[in-house]
Amino acid sequence: MKKVLSLIAVASLAVAVVACGPSKEEIAKKEKAKQDSLMEVMKQDSIAKAAEMAKAAEAAKADSLAQVAKADSLKKVEEEEVAKKGGKKGKK
Repeated sequence: MKKVLSLIAVASLAVAVVACGPSKEEIAKKEKAKQDSLMEVMKQDSIAKAAEMAKAAEAAKADSLAQVAKADSLKKVEEEEVAKKGGKKGKK
């Protein structure tokens, strides 16, 4: 009788342990949620990278415009100096 009760107790413990674990469906849902989360993070990283690149392009454009403005200013100053001297700048 003791052996039978022991076997029943062991069998019920085994069933309880197996029954307490997550089902295949629950495991699949967790994995899908994990993958969705990773995809969202990748999407946010991509958006941040694109914004950073746009900001860098805008800065490069502003720098280029500043260089053109500086060159124009220098050219204007040189022309004014030539006009003050009363002559034309010599061509080489």
